[in-house]
Amino acid sequence: MLNNEKIYNVNDTAFIIGNFAVEAMLYEVSCYPSPGLVSPVSNGAHKDMNYFTFIDSTMALSKYFILFAQEGFTDCSYKEMFKRIRKIGIDAEKDMFAKTKGVNTHKGMLFLMGISCAATAKAIHEKRSFSEIQGIIKMMTEGIVKEELLTLDEREGLSNGERLYLKHKVAGIRGEVESGIPTVFDFSLDIYKDCGGLSINDRLIHTLIAIMQKCDDSTILHRHSIQVLNEVKGKSREIIASGGMKTSIGKEKIDQLCIEFIERNISPGGSADLLGVTVFFDLVEKYMKKST
Repeated sequence: MLNNEKIYNVNDTAFIIGNFAVEAMLYEVSCYPSPGLVSPVSNGAHKDMNYFTFIDSTMALSKYFILFAQEGFTDCSYKEMFKRIRKIGIDAEKDMFAKTKGVNTHKGMLFLMGISCAATAKAIHEKRSFSEIQGIIKMMTEGIVKEELLTLDEREGLSNGERLYLKHKVAGIRGEVESGIPTVFDFSLDIYKDCGGLSINDRLIHTLIAIMQKCDDSTILHRHSIQVLNEVKGKSREIIASGGMKTSIGKEKIDQLCIEFIERNISPGGSADLLGVTVFFDLVEKYMKKST
């Protein structure tokens, strides 16, 4: 055994939850055409990463999703569990950046998926239903916007999300988790289920475009402006209204959007993260139903 090697005691179900997270992340990066995003056939609007960067990053993080889940299999409070997973997240982020040579592939996904893994495990540990996971997430993250964004001032070392809040008053990923990830639980999960008749790939793309209608995407805001974000939302609504991946017209519009987003350097990375979380919770819901 190496001197710095750690030994973990892990609940068997934590491995299952962690595997769902990895599966969901690989699904997200594997679908195409995904406008502006990295996929097996395109780097989208990214020059510093490709499909293999995402695989490397996912595998570097895979251990941590199990560890996030393991924190749910304790009797600590929801707030304490959130503090614990954030500490684990610091190590996870370091390993991600080491593997990708400093490229930010999954910082937002790591935050969302870490919370999702822990909340799922807590629900299972406490013998709660799938429908109660959203409430657990709210209790875990209660007050995060007030504590971390409302007190901000202009200074060095701010994250992109913090700078965007100061500039646009968009609460971003913190606002999403404090509200219980409503984009997923109250919207995209139903869209994903309703697309069950499509191929896996087309189902993923259709759900992605649907999310883009609603998501205050911090990746778009960081690169561009509120005006461009609203334009993306409007075009996504038009695509869904014309059938999305269910119609030839919708597919043609998505292909056109891919070309446009590369030309204009638009990447809906926040929507991609929420797509991954959607797939994760679809897997979790099926697992929890089977287990009851």
